[in-house]
Amino acid sequence: MPHESAQLLSIGLSYCQSGHRVAIATVVKTWGSSPRQAGSLLVISDSGDFAGSVSGGCIEGAVITAAQKTMSDGIPQLLSFGVTQDMAWEVGLACGGRVEVWVERADPELLQRLLVALSARQSLVVVTSLSTGQRQVLQRPEDAASIPSIAEPLLTACRDAFSRDGATDLDLPDGQRFFLWSLQPALRLLIVGAVHTAQPLSQMASQCDFDVTIIDPRTAFATEARFPSVTLCKEWPEPALAKLGIDRRTALLTLTHDPKLDEPPLAIALRSEAFYIGALGSGKTHASRLKRLSEQGFSDAALARIHGPIGLRIGARSPAEIAVSILAQLIGVLRRESP
Repeated sequence: MPHESAQLLSIGLSYCQSGHRVAIATVVKTWGSSPRQAGSLLVISDSGDFAGSVSGGCIEGAVITAAQKTMSDGIPQLLSFGVTQDMAWEVGLACGGRVEVWVERADPELLQRLLVALSARQSLVVVTSLSTGQRQVLQRPEDAASIPSIAEPLLTACRDAFSRDGATDLDLPDGQRFFLWSLQPALRLLIVGAVHTAQPLSQMASQCDFDVTIIDPRTAFATEARFPSVTLCKEWPEPALAKLGIDRRTALLTLTHDPKLDEPPLAIALRSEAFYIGALGSGKTHASRLKRLSEQGFSDAALARIHGPIGLRIGARSPAEIAVSILAQLIGVLRRESP
């Protein structure tokens, strides 16, 4: 559970468990060039400790001051800040604008519930009325129907929120305003093959908030010295994937060039909801691979899910350059910006 929101929720829970009152500030709306997007968190303890950020630094002091009041009286606040041109430049923005921040007292039971769900790779949507402060946690899209007197635009927004990361603020015609925060499991990258390219790729992907696992039964390849700070699974891919599972927040890559290592996990991935499947190898190698997989009953449409030869065509040569091309293609597919 390495992504930022989970880390900050965990910090907030640790503050609560240490006997402190805690407030959580969440960005509701912001200007287009902001370094902090909607859904970004700032966790504040009554001891003065804090973690996270709701801007590049220009409004944190005011938010922390407001949070002290909310921790004391329990009344949530919707803060609005106008950011001047000069302030914007000071924190690295191209222009000024406005940012809105919702501040509420942290509920340790809710924090625990959110963290348990993320650990179990479950999606949640937290729906907060910015008009009343009432909050509801949805575990499934159909749970939205349980929100009292729910309007059709809110029902649709709740269902849509389960399919993406991030946050949405919604104004209804009757004047009510809601904030929808979509909490998704960490993105995972499963790499079959502890090869040279996997070394820079695993580090780059980790920096992009992917939870990376290297799968390779060849213990001479899969070593902690070659892959520091990366989870290593030294089993054959089939039993490894049976334990790990593949969901819609998972990408799988095969990098070994060895059919007996690469093709069984590709077949497993093709039967899954993996958002990205990629295989290293030349065009000729990939054509042979597709032929063998088609003989296992996979259709042309299914096989088209495999990106092979893997990576964007940028003329990459070194392992690090190839890693860049792979990660760029993977992120493009994730964000639906690349074929």
